[in-house]
Amino acid sequence: MHILAKIVLAASILGQSVQANIEVSELSDPEIVGMSQHRLDRIGIGMRRLIAENKIPGTVTLVARRGKIVHFEANGFRNVRASEPMELNTIFRLFSQTKPVTGAAVMILYEEGHFVLTDPISQYLPEFTDMQVYADGKLEPAGDITIQHLLSHTSGISYEFFPTPVGEMYRDANLGPNGADSPYDNLADWTKAVAKLPLVAHPGTDWNYSVGMDVLGRLVEVISGKSFRVFLKERIFDPLDMKDTDFYVPEEKLSRFASNYSPAPDGSIVMVETPMSSPYRELPKIESGGGGLVGTAMDYFRFAQMLSNGGVYKGTRLLGPRTIDLMMSNQLNPEIRPDALTSLMQYFPAQLTSSGTLEPTRRGDATRSWGIGFGLTGFVVTDPGLTGIPMSKGTFSWGGAATTHFWVDPKEELVGIVLTQLLPDGTYPMRQLMQQLTYQAIVD
Repeated sequence: MHILAKIVLAASILGQSVQANIEVSELSDPEIVGMSQHRLDRIGIGMRRLIAENKIPGTVTLVARRGKIVHFEANGFRNVRASEPMELNTIFRLFSQTKPVTGAAVMILYEEGHFVLTDPISQYLPEFTDMQVYADGKLEPAGDITIQHLLSHTSGISYEFFPTPVGEMYRDANLGPNGADSPYDNLADWTKAVAKLPLVAHPGTDWNYSVGMDVLGRLVEVISGKSFRVFLKERIFDPLDMKDTDFYVPEEKLSRFASNYSPAPDGSIVMVETPMSSPYRELPKIESGGGGLVGTAMDYFRFAQMLSNGGVYKGTRLLGPRTIDLMMSNQLNPEIRPDALTSLMQYFPAQLTSSGTLEPTRRGDATRSWGIGFGLTGFVVTDPGLTGIPMSKGTFSWGGAATTHFWVDPKEELVGIVLTQLLPDGTYPMRQLMQQLTYQAIVD
């Protein structure tokens, strides 16, 4: 049943609101998929509360169940100062929400038989031969890093923002996302620089968030013989009609690109990047599979719904259903601690130091990631009760540094998306809020 989508554009600074009607041909009556319209309306109310309190600039939220979009709403502003409203087709910095897309690209090649997941990455990227681990202030030989290790963040590779000796080495090597100003001319050179640095743990022994997904972008290039960007476009974006997803925003789309914000000391927000000042105006030298994409809510919905459908969307099959099952299965072996993701989540709500590293929140058990494992490029719920959210076991999810999140709940046939632009992620529990407001709307 097609209905007219009502988008509420709430002016958080002036306390005003206006309404605009936009035709969304795919929007369906929630009652036919067991959801309550009245209860779904609570999503917008919750988002507008945060906007009115000047905690976030604006949001685009989307919910689909059993393949039907039942909620698709824009609230607030993409640019607060200019009073430019958030719109359904606003383009967002996805940052680490890029990672599941990279995972799908790798698994496309996996299904073609180019490798098995337990292959050492050094078979394809020889620079990763004879890696070392930095442990107790000294270096020691490391075992092989496998493709599966890279997909599940168990490779021992790290990130530059962690306050560790290896993180400092990453910062010294200037491995961060520098766009067109990167000291590395291409993904091949960047990957070789990563391979020169030691690991933070022996492969397969612990979960450590890392640039491993960017390394996998290079693997895609080596196996396919194409640039990572071209491969994504040909094998994922074009087949799914993800027409606004790319590693940059072209001039003709800049008017739809949201500004980025960070929290101010008084609890409000401050603009840190406009579309005109953004490095995303140019193609980057390094096409980052770990955090380089921009896109819209509808584009990412098509990708997420493909995962929910077992690898197919509107007749276009990207992956087989058993491969999707594998991606959304916990990959952490029994030797890895049961709250492995605490090594990342202890930094959220994120606190950035002047040196660009993250500082632990010292909130103790509040940041422990109980009930959460990790699949291939996204977290997997292993015990819903421990998460504090009524997600199903097997729910698959990930997000990005500027507070963008998605999840796929196979049991409930549910896809959810919440997008804003507030850096760093974790300033407010946007995913958790979106999820609880979504699940309470299920009545059948």
